[in-house]
Amino acid sequence: MTFENPYDGKTVWFGVGSQDLYGDEALRQVAEQSTKIVDALNATGTIPVKLVLKPTLKSSDGVKQFMTEASADPSCIGVIAWMHTFSPAKMWIRGLEALQKPLLQLNTQFHKEIPWETIDMDFMNLNQSAHGDREFGYIVSRLAVPRKIVVGHYTDPEVVERIATWVRACAGWDAAQNMRVMRWGDNMRNVAVTEGDKTEVERVFGTQVNTWAVNELVGYYEKVKDDQVKAIIEDYKTKYDVAPELLVSRYDELFIAAKEEAAMVNMMKDNGATAAVDNFEDLSTLPQLPGVGAQRLPSEYGYGFSAEGDWKTSVLVRVGNVMGYGLPGGASLMEDYSYNFVAGHEMDMGSHMLEVSPSVGSIAKPKLEIHPLGIGGKSDPVRLVFTVAPHQGTVVVSMADMRERFRLLMDVVDVVEPEGSLKALPCARALWKPRPSLKVSAECWLRAGGSHHTCMTTSVGREAWEDFARIAGVELATIDEDTTPRQFERDLELSEMLHRLDNRN
Repeated sequence: MTFENPYDGKTVWFGVGSQDLYGDEALRQVAEQSTKIVDALNATGTIPVKLVLKPTLKSSDGVKQFMTEASADPSCIGVIAWMHTFSPAKMWIRGLEALQKPLLQLNTQFHKEIPWETIDMDFMNLNQSAHGDREFGYIVSRLAVPRKIVVGHYTDPEVVERIATWVRACAGWDAAQNMRVMRWGDNMRNVAVTEGDKTEVERVFGTQVNTWAVNELVGYYEKVKDDQVKAIIEDYKTKYDVAPELLVSRYDELFIAAKEEAAMVNMMKDNGATAAVDNFEDLSTLPQLPGVGAQRLPSEYGYGFSAEGDWKTSVLVRVGNVMGYGLPGGASLMEDYSYNFVAGHEMDMGSHMLEVSPSVGSIAKPKLEIHPLGIGGKSDPVRLVFTVAPHQGTVVVSMADMRERFRLLMDVVDVVEPEGSLKALPCARALWKPRPSLKVSAECWLRAGGSHHTCMTTSVGREAWEDFARIAGVELATIDEDTTPRQFERDLELSEMLHRLDNRN
C-alpha cells in the first residue's frame, strides 16, 4: 500500500535561445554553459523531475519543432525557456503558438558576478541574458501565453525552490489532465455548492467525472479476498492506535471497514480512477458508510477523495497530493464546522463526520475507533480520530462553479493546537487561525462564494496553487495577511470582468 510516484518517467524540457549571429565558437560556449546549468539544477535533488536540455534554439523552425515535440510528448510536463544570448523574439512566435505545455521563463545567467577587471565585448556578446530575456518576455506577453517567471542565479536555493514548486504545479496539472473521478452515487440532495458542470471541468482541466452505480461497488465488496482484508488490518495495527474492542468484540466491524477499503481501491484501480466521491444517502447494501477507508485513499494511495458527491473537492485533493508528493504533509478534504469567537483567540474548526485524511499530519498517532453515526442508516462506522498538527502557512482551497467559469478560492491559514481536549469529538479535526483574521477571512470567503468543503494542503503552500491556477487559466482569489474586505470585493469585480472577457477558457 504505497502512493505511486506521480513523477516517475516525467521530464521538463529546457530550451535555450540564441541565434547564428555570434558564430560557432560562441554557440559552442552557449551549449557548454547551458549543460553545466542544467546539470547543476538536476544535481540539487530539489526538483522532482529531470530537466532535459535540448539543442540550442537558433531559428523559427527549430523553436516550432521544439515546442511541438514537447507538446506531443506525454512524459514532458513543462517547458523552461532561457535566453543565453539575444534571441530575436519573432522566431519564437510560431513555437509559442503551438505550445500546449506549461511554460516557465528563467531569467538567469551563467556568471554570478560581473568580471569587473576582464569584461570585454566578447564576454558581453556571449552573456547577455538580461538583454535576451527582455526580448523573449515581450513576445510571450504580447501573445498572452501564461507563464511563471523566475529571476536569479541558478545556484541560488530560492531560485531552485521556485522552479521546483512550478514543476510540482506542472505535475498537478498533468494529473488533472489524466484524472478520472469515480462517483459512487450522486450529490447530496438539495446542496448547491457540490454541484458543477462535469462537461466543462473536462474541457478546462481535462478531468473526467463519471458515475458508477453503488451496486457495482457492492459487487467488488463481495469479491474481496480475506487475505487482502487481513493485510489492510495489519497495516492499521502498524500505523494507528487501534481501539481494543475493534480487535476483539467488534472485530467484525473492523473487518467490514477494511473490506470496504479494499473494494474501493480495487474498483478504482480496475477503472483507472485516481479520485473518488461517495454519498451517505446512497450506500445500497454496503454495511457501513466508508470511514477509515475513505480517509486512507489520500494518505495510502495518493487518491483524491471527497464526501457527499463533491467531486470538485476530490479533484483538488488529488492535485494537492500530486503536487506535494515526497514532501512532509499532504492533502485532505476539510470542512468548516465551528468558530471560536473569543477575543484574541479567534479561530476556525474544520472537520468532517468521518473522512478527513491523516495525510495532512497529526499531533499524536491517530486512533482507530468506532462510534455511532446518526445519519446514513448503517452500522457504526470505523474511523480515524486525530487532531491535525500545527503548521504555518497551510492553505485551504475550494473550487466553485460560477456558471461561466470555475473559481478557485484560497485562504492562507495557520493551524494551531486546540485549547481543550476535544475528547468527546469522535472524528478528525483541525483548528486554524485564518489570515488576516477570522472575521475578515470569513467575510471574504462568503463574498467569493467559497465552498464549505475545501482541500487542505500542508505539503505545498500558496505558490504551488498560484502556479497551478495560472497553468489552468482559471480564476484564483486569495485571502491572506494583506487582505481587506473592501479591496477583496473590488478584486473580485475586476476578476469577474477579466474572466468574462478572456476567451482562452
